[in-house]
Amino acid sequence: MVSFADFPTEGEGPIYLRIVRFIRAGVASGRIVDGDELPSRRVVSALLGVNPNTVQKAYRLLEEEGLMVSRSGAKSFARVTPETVEAVRERIQREELSALVSSLRRGGMEKAAAMELLSRLWDEDAERGEEL
Repeated sequence: MVSFADFPTEGEGPIYLRIVRFIRAGVASGRIVDGDELPSRRVVSALLGVNPNTVQKAYRLLEEEGLMVSRSGAKSFARVTPETVEAVRERIQREELSALVSSLRRGGMEKAAAMELLSRLWDEDAERGEEL
């Protein structure tokens, strides 16, 4: 069963979107795999101290994305394929990079300088042995 024990209590944005991001991150990292059972909406609601409708909204979005499947009155399960994992990873990376680009532009950094900085940090990371 998918655990919400390490769900971040603080974060940006509405709680239902934080739940969606939490599940996406679990899929991207491999912590959530195909067929994993998700806790009921009421259980998640109680764990996080939020309205069950908030959890329902998050679960509905996850269903629309194809990351989970549930039937009325039945348990909910993760639906994860290699294609969905890749799509989720790309989505997360695009969102994070987009936020970084916006931050650098607001700070007045030019594209060439940003690319140089990225290249330098990439190489430094590889030298530390953190390359995949």
